[in-house]
Amino acid sequence: MSEMIPEISVVLPVYNEAENLQSLHDNLCGVLNGLGRWYEIIYCDDGSTDGSPAKLRELASGNPAVRVLLLRRNFGQTAAIRAGVDHARGDIVVLMDADLQNDPADIPNLLERLDEGYDIVSGWRRKRQDPFFTKVLPSKIANWLISRISGVKLHDHGCTLKAYRRDVLSGISLYGEMHRFISIYGHWIGARVGEVEVRHHPRQGGKSKYSLSKSMKVFLDIPVLVLLGRFLTRPVHFFGAIGMGFNFAGLICAFFVLYEKLTEVDAKAHRNPLLLLAIFFSLVGIQIIMIGLLAELMTRVYHESQNKKIYVVRERINLPDGSENEKKR
Repeated sequence: MSEMIPEISVVLPVYNEAENLQSLHDNLCGVLNGLGRWYEIIYCDDGSTDGSPAKLRELASGNPAVRVLLLRRNFGQTAAIRAGVDHARGDIVVLMDADLQNDPADIPNLLERLDEGYDIVSGWRRKRQDPFFTKVLPSKIANWLISRISGVKLHDHGCTLKAYRRDVLSGISLYGEMHRFISIYGHWIGARVGEVEVRHHPRQGGKSKYSLSKSMKVFLDIPVLVLLGRFLTRPVHFFGAIGMGFNFAGLICAFFVLYEKLTEVDAKAHRNPLLLLAIFFSLVGIQIIMIGLLAELMTRVYHESQNKKIYVVRERINLPDGSENEKKR
């Protein structure tokens, strides 16, 4: 196995899951051995404070198909996933949680869907085994909102169990808590996204890392998703639309002040609160438009300083992997 380049890389972020690792590993190896493909398993420990690092060393001992990354501290799930993906060698990357709630037996279904021509296959925890009010309900609201805003119609954007073609992942940068939006970023660069129903089990051991407050952070990530996804190369359109809205509101307020001044004899414009609102809205609108212009300049610096393309090529025919024309740009 160590001499073979794996076809499938399974990446699992780990944080304080010592109680679950042995059972998870046994189930995962049983499924992967039945596929008849070369594989590797990459565990990325995100600064666990329990016995997870020691257990991972034990699992990797004498088994070259098991690779372990131990991060210096808890950087977060997205960072752990990014580290695992950066070290993956397979053309297909499967992500899943290490808490035994995702079922390794669903991996063949994900791979079959990839073979149908999809670039990303996302799991759908249709019968989710989590508390309704603290996890399931906020998740349903967030999934509906994200699907409407992004245009990617998935039932379960937050399910970690997904399969990706490596060339799609290589074109996506992950920061913050944006791992749940990989399918959306992939769709925006032209990836074909599919979905399959997967099993979801109640947590048997360890402690859940998710809470209602963490679920609420998803809603804070949505504006970032929209800005980076749809307006990364044209931020002035995003900020300009908001700024013009404020300017229009200021114009309406000013119109009412003028109308009242012209139609009422005793009207005093300086005593009318709408005058202050008109000034306030206009100033805020101008400031937001200026922010958009600054963002536009920063976007150009971002792309040009790194020679970063504003497009992604799916396939080249009779062209090398980086034509002279692209290198000159």
